[in-house]
Amino acid sequence: MKKIFTLFSLMFSISFMIAQTHPGEYTIKNLDINTKNSDFGTAFLGKGKIIFAAPTENVKVIRNTWKENGQNFLDLYTGLITDDRQVIDKKRMPGDVNTKYHEAGVAVSKDLKTIYFTANNYYEKKFLTDSSGINNLQMFRASLGIDGKWTLKEKLPFNHVDYSVGHPALSHNDRKLYFVSDMPGGYGQTDIYVIDINEDGSFGALRNLGEKINSTGREMFPYIGKDNILYFSSDGHYGHGKLDIFASKIYDNTVSEPLNLEMPVNSGEDDFAFIIDDMKDRGFFSSNREEGRGDDDIYSFLALPGLYIHCTQEISGVVRSQSTGLPIPGATVELRDHAGEVLETVTANSVDATYTLVKAMCDSTFVVVGMHKGFLNDEQTISTVNDTGVDALIVNLNLPNQFVLNKVNINTIYFDFDKSNIRPDAAKELDKVVQVMKEYPALTIEAGSHTDSRASDSYNMKLSERRAKSTVDYIVSKGIDASRIVYKGYGETQLVNKCSNGVKCSKEEHQANRRTEFKITNDKGFELVPSTEE
Repeated sequence: MKKIFTLFSLMFSISFMIAQTHPGEYTIKNLDINTKNSDFGTAFLGKGKIIFAAPTENVKVIRNTWKENGQNFLDLYTGLITDDRQVIDKKRMPGDVNTKYHEAGVAVSKDLKTIYFTANNYYEKKFLTDSSGINNLQMFRASLGIDGKWTLKEKLPFNHVDYSVGHPALSHNDRKLYFVSDMPGGYGQTDIYVIDINEDGSFGALRNLGEKINSTGREMFPYIGKDNILYFSSDGHYGHGKLDIFASKIYDNTVSEPLNLEMPVNSGEDDFAFIIDDMKDRGFFSSNREEGRGDDDIYSFLALPGLYIHCTQEISGVVRSQSTGLPIPGATVELRDHAGEVLETVTANSVDATYTLVKAMCDSTFVVVGMHKGFLNDEQTISTVNDTGVDALIVNLNLPNQFVLNKVNINTIYFDFDKSNIRPDAAKELDKVVQVMKEYPALTIEAGSHTDSRASDSYNMKLSERRAKSTVDYIVSKGIDASRIVYKGYGETQLVNKCSNGVKCSKEEHQANRRTEFKITNDKGFELVPSTEE
């Protein structure tokens, strides 16, 4: 076949963000199994094995040749991948997937029991054509029998006699099928589409991937790699020659701008059918470049890490005083990851206290922290969406006053039943006490702990003392001098509700009494002076 994509493009036409890094460096190798004819279009068949298309050889039936080049029609073959990225032990796929017409372009399910493939439109060995006499490409699904043969072949329900569908690719969870078609209503000569696969094997609604992927030209041979990156070939996006290989990340509702994989994967000729082993960063592609062995050859490649496509979502808002609602110009805002590491720090605008964070990755969870001297921190946990080009996520921060009614203004911390250990939610509140005590070096406080009414009065008094001591121990462990904080247990003497001895209450009502509170113990006339240290 002279130029493999002459094959499939003719079959289609007459016979059937975003931030991204350089795509990395590739070393490519022409496979020894390539012939003077056309060999192309690989798919992984588990570990160490591939499927590919090549003209039929050594069959006992009389077959027609493809009139475009005089070669036999294509069949599907398997081969073993060697450690040096060659393919050996070429064998014709067993079963009834191969006919006397074209078969090529395969996608394999993760359990290796189902394949989707492209073939000429036929029914019970009859070659089917549209009203103008054109035989269009169709997609089939086959299952692996217990005898190791591919059988139970079925036509997919969205095939159509008047246009072609082919070049299947499966998502990592096997729930979406990507393919190529020249059906009416697309953006170009051939477009990439996607359809959901239901649990019972039926299909959902058909969707075009849109104009960011599909151009006025040809988009062909999709493949889904790790991180939901779509690899495909196109002659409609800017490239080095005819068909080039591109990569684009698929999000929930959007896709990133296509990234050209550059040379040596791409050349001045047609380059297509790119697949990659996500664990080993090696794979295969096909090309009809002049230095090949035949019309179209399969090349293996080894890729150095480099391809990284990601998106970020802006986070913006205003920092205000919780009590007055007035802006706090110059407040500090931090973006932290789930482990608490600071990813980005900005200063709120000096006039209106607005801020913008720009380093939040899509589809992730973060904590946005607002802080300023004289106020407690405000923390907001947020999640970004898995899409590009969306509006900024609005996160307004409201910083509480540090003191209310002679007490440190934090949320009451609670304890589990009959426990005195510091829970994670309590630790967050105690960190605010640490913040205040560091800001006011002369401040002294009392940590007073309480229990609910269950158990005896004497037992509860001892339990509250243990809770108060745990509270103080935590604060001291964060660098606060132990002389500045005392603890006291109040047992069940200061309940906040009706739940005294013998009164039936809910778990939530009892929980309200298991708490620690903080009050300032400095003399009445003492004026709190913030630290001058930054």
